[in-house]
Amino acid sequence: MKRIAALTMVRNDEFFLRKWVEYYGRELGKENLYIYYDGEDQAVGDVCQGTNAFLHPKIGQQVVAAEKGRLKFLSEQAARLFSEGYDLVIGVDADEYIVVDPKLGLGLREFLSQQEIDVSLSPLGLDFGQKLDEEGDLSVEKTFLSQRHYAQIGTRYTKPSIISQPCRWGSGFHRVKGHNFHIASGLYLMHFGYADSRILEERLGDADRVAQGWKKHIYKRSRTIKYATEKKARDFDRWTRLARICQTWCRPPYALNKPAMFELRLVVKIPERFNDVL
Repeated sequence: MKRIAALTMVRNDEFFLRKWVEYYGRELGKENLYIYYDGEDQAVGDVCQGTNAFLHPKIGQQVVAAEKGRLKFLSEQAARLFSEGYDLVIGVDADEYIVVDPKLGLGLREFLSQQEIDVSLSPLGLDFGQKLDEEGDLSVEKTFLSQRHYAQIGTRYTKPSIISQPCRWGSGFHRVKGHNFHIASGLYLMHFGYADSRILEERLGDADRVAQGWKKHIYKRSRTIKYATEKKARDFDRWTRLARICQTWCRPPYALNKPAMFELRLVVKIPERFNDVL
């Protein structure tokens, strides 16, 4: 079995970090989790017990510069982890969870240990929303996938999150600079950052986020709730298979190492077999 680390950087995000530690700790072992707090004005929470958690001087004040600095730092940390003997490093935000399709009967570490990864591996991105007439507030006490059942198939979250050697992630982990990407079959990156209207309201009221310039970004990404509520949900297995093919072969002209899907806004309903996974 391969030795696999997962790393993330957080600021004012303990709700999702709790689930992040719970999930990746179970799949990879808490001792293989590396958490960096963006800003020494924060405190390492009890949620990080058993992990490797560090305070780091705040990186940047505005969202664009901060993101570049953040991913430069995390790429450097990934390189350090490779030098310490790790075979793979997973880089994701605290609200992103890489999940193996339960029908394969494999845990995340077992699945990734079977993959031949040249430079990077990408899960297919699923951006979860909240179907307002069906789904209530998201609770960390229950599995997320028993509470949220609708997601947009999004190229934005088909990220080269898993790397096998030192390299440089672009902002948001959206690409690996100088390298192509490969989308794995049966592997999904599930993003929950905009899957709850209450949490979105709290983020819009977070003076720190607003000061960094996140307000417009949050408004734009919150459309996922509108799509989940209003759009017809399509068959998961059929449309994720087609999306994987499309994203493999279609690229935006401005970034040939990112996936494209003709701006299609496809919402799928997550099968019940996923309910207990995350």
